[in-house]
Amino acid sequence: MEGDVFSSFAITALRLAGHLTAAGDRLAKPEGQTSARWQVLAAARRSDMSVAQIARALGLARQGVQRLADVLEREGLIAYADNPQHQRAKLVRLTAEGAARLGAIEIAQAGWANELGAAFTSAELDAARVVMARVMEMLEADEVPVD
Repeated sequence: MEGDVFSSFAITALRLAGHLTAAGDRLAKPEGQTSARWQVLAAARRSDMSVAQIARALGLARQGVQRLADVLEREGLIAYADNPQHQRAKLVRLTAEGAARLGAIEIAQAGWANELGAAFTSAELDAARVVMARVMEMLEADEVPVD
């Protein structure tokens, strides 16, 4: 029985992920970006990370993040810098133009999140977050065999 309930949860989570990606694309579009590019810009702002480190942090394939980073670099939104820890793995850094675009997206996202979040209590949202975080931890630890 719990397997059926979990399957329903998983299907709902996948559908939600699709809706959140579409909403992110709409929020980022005025700045000429997508949800995926927005994630890379935000990661570049956080700290000096290589493309591989960004990919791991976002749970994405390195090759996909590399393609996005190369496009963002050509557009002047990020820059590659030497990495003292690794000669070939350049660090990704946000440029001033990248920071400006990211800031505009984040302003739009804050208004959207405030409006949508007002439909729920903090306790409801926190409980949902806790369950999703536990499922992610289990899947990342590969505790549940996939047959």
